[in-house]
Amino acid sequence: MNDRVTPAMHATPDGEAEIALVIRLPWEDVARLGQEAGRLASQMQRPVTLDEAVSHRLRSRPAAAAHAKPAEQVAAAAQVSALPRLGTA
Repeated sequence: MNDRVTPAMHATPDGEAEIALVIRLPWEDVARLGQEAGRLASQMQRPVTLDEAVSHRLRSRPAAAAHAKPAEQVAAAAQVSALPRLGTA
């Protein structure tokens, strides 16, 4: 089934969690990650791995769930539902 024996997730000393996973990427995406690692390395003035570049990218971008409504739509819906209903009685 799987010849890897590393645990799927473990805690790190800094209070975070680390998850190991394997993904398949086209070479173009790997090249983009390399460029991202290069930019990050020049900012941090030290070598950066692709893993670190991916982690930084995931942390620095706001996570937008594709299925979630934007906050403005949720607020507007709440305001509309609070209005008195007009009906025929």
